Amino acid sequence: MTDRPRISRQGSILGGAVKRVEDPRFITGQGRYLADLPVDAYTAVFVRSPVPHARIESIDTVAAADLPGVVAVFTASDFDTERVPSDAPIDERIDRPVLAADKVRFAGEPVAVVVAQTPQQAADAAEQVWVDYDVLDSVSGIEAAMEPDAPLVFDELDSNVVWEKGPVTPVDDLAPADVIVELTIVNQRLAAVPIEPNGAMAVPGTDATVLWLGSQDVSGSAGTLSTVLRRGRDDTRLRIPDMGGGFGAKIYTYPEQILLAPIAEQLGHPVRWAETRTENLTNMCHGRDQLQKVALGATTDGRFLWIKGELLKNGGAYGMWGVEEPYLTQDMAAGIYDIPQVAVSARSVLTNTVPTNAYRGAGRPEATAMVERLVDAMAHRLGMDPVELRRKNMVTPDRFPHHTSTGIVYDSGDYDAALTMALDIAGYPALREEQARRRSDGAIWQLGIGISTYVEITGLGTTDSSHVSISEEGTARMVVGTLSHGQGHETTFRQILSEQLGIPMERIEFIQGDSKYVKRGGGTMASRSTQIGGSSVVVAGEAVLEKAKKVVADHLEASVDDVVLTADGTLGVAGVPDSFIDWGDVARLAGNEQLGADGEAGLAALGRFKQADKTYPFGTHISVAEVNVETGEVRLLRHIAVDDCGHILNRIVVDGQVHGGVAIGIGQAISEQVLYDDDGYLSSGNLTSYLIPSAVTVPSIEIDHTQTRTPLNPLGVKGIGESGTIGSTPAVQNAVIDAVRHLGVEHIDMPLTPMRVWAALAQAS
Repeated sequence: MTDRPRISRQGSILGGAVKRVEDPRFITGQGRYLADLPVDAYTAVFVRSPVPHARIESIDTVAAADLPGVVAVFTASDFDTERVPSDAPIDERIDRPVLAADKVRFAGEPVAVVVAQTPQQAADAAEQVWVDYDVLDSVSGIEAAMEPDAPLVFDELDSNVVWEKGPVTPVDDLAPADVIVELTIVNQRLAAVPIEPNGAMAVPGTDATVLWLGSQDVSGSAGTLSTVLRRGRDDTRLRIPDMGGGFGAKIYTYPEQILLAPIAEQLGHPVRWAETRTENLTNMCHGRDQLQKVALGATTDGRFLWIKGELLKNGGAYGMWGVEEPYLTQDMAAGIYDIPQVAVSARSVLTNTVPTNAYRGAGRPEATAMVERLVDAMAHRLGMDPVELRRKNMVTPDRFPHHTSTGIVYDSGDYDAALTMALDIAGYPALREEQARRRSDGAIWQLGIGISTYVEITGLGTTDSSHVSISEEGTARMVVGTLSHGQGHETTFRQILSEQLGIPMERIEFIQGDSKYVKRGGGTMASRSTQIGGSSVVVAGEAVLEKAKKVVADHLEASVDDVVLTADGTLGVAGVPDSFIDWGDVARLAGNEQLGADGEAGLAALGRFKQADKTYPFGTHISVAEVNVETGEVRLLRHIAVDDCGHILNRIVVDGQVHGGVAIGIGQAISEQVLYDDDGYLSSGNLTSYLIPSAVTVPSIEIDHTQTRTPLNPLGVKGIGESGTIGSTPAVQNAVIDAVRHLGVEHIDMPLTPMRVWAALAQAS
């Protein structure tokens, strides 16, 4: 063997608060985003409909094509493509075209694309594309779209209602209730507003076109591209560089991204598309937009009997997965509570608005908002402390795995432990005393304490794979099917493999987001990455280690059972001090030999993991807010977040996800809302009218965790990426309402703007 120093390994790295290895390049400006790619590319600018609903009579591109620097102008007739398929099992007739040809269905829908040598030339030319629109009646609201005489978004359909799912329990079978509270709850439409808007760049090549794009799922995008363009998956290589946020809105592969590949191929030159902020707000998929008409029934002593009602979802102009999203709200309608009967139905409609799709939490924030508002309203009706009512009805630890009345199975949990920890951090009795003092004094700034206990579903798409190989230099390479865009996978996944193989993190190469290497994978969404993708790394690492042990055993003429991995990352025979071999030498000994039945040569293995079911993380958030009863102004004083995502692999990464999620949840609660008028014209198309949270509005977040392992994966982990969003929003809403409930206010819809709070106070008085 060559004389090489052994790998130094100081104890277990998994579970440690390891600093994120990706952060130095981000905070020093060394990240490589789409706009940073050093390619001499033409610029593509899309011509978008200014009206929400119209027939296209004609498109005149002559004037635009004659302008200086213009390379080409394309319309739908220039492409032979399929429509962009929906991810939901609904009518394929409502799939989205890559460019509108006969009809536009929302303001902002692309109808043509101009390609020029510079961004300014392309923008100027796009203004000279003349489209003759025959404007039609349009509809933007959920209930308006359901009216018998509502304008049809698709003439081919009999109705704008395109998806329905009935309740688990028929309403007529519900038990008699002593006390019933009813609420109409609006989960308003939101925009993702990633720091980096959408974009793509296509570079034609001899073997294959390389399409760089922002996407949360390289394998899914490759499949969509193959379907729409009718080509093999390997005909286009998809690559995803650093990405400035996704939040679910970049799961979808957008028509603009798809079209760049054939455009670049036709022109024989790279082409780049970079979405402006206004385009982002008028074209990127929106989220939420769910109307809930619900009721909670209970006994006089506060035992929940049932929850019933209807969920109405605005799917926007085309049939994307967001149309089907309410099924998750239905599944999670019982929350953390033992509610014997759930009779919640759901319907989704099309409207002349931007299509809705997954947005951080996707159906689960809506469920928690629904349940936690009803519970607070019931506590007030019964004259009970909201903590007492929650404890009376929550599922206890001895009930797990818990089969809910909606037909799903919660894997593990201790809901009271998280609630107790959050109450202790908040100093709950002292807060109630301060609230009582302010009420007694008639203070202008009244205090509210909002509680949100939640459980959510994570790990949708329960299968993923990773590939791990060892080089003769003793380095490891892992290729993963997930895609980090802020979640810290480069750190966490290296921790997992380093723990298994004893190879230092800095000697592990991490590859993601490249279809040349990632042939399959589920992407990053639904808080699935570590529990599914990370577990596939475990499987691959175990397979590589077993192969390495076989090589060492053969070389040293020992039993495989006697070969061990040492604390300093070498392999050898237990009890024989001079027998140990480092990974590079083991790889050389292995060569290209087939060491197993998997067909992988040398020290390499594909790890596939399929989780038996989803996991159900949970927690409690407490918001402390004060409300000016004269102006309606809201101040958030504190936010306490206690989340349980199972076994924590890296507290720094987990807390970072909670911080981001809470900020998004607070944004929905107090300021964010996509606004359309009744005719489908957007009135929140920039960041002066769409108000995202800032450091001024988000208080310091007090974070802690309980840890309840799941038995469903080898790491014992559950999802955390969306928990902060799910727990925070109803906590803030409950806090604001709690501050003014004694003045007669029973409910205020989000966002809790000063005008809305003031109006609720005025109406109550």
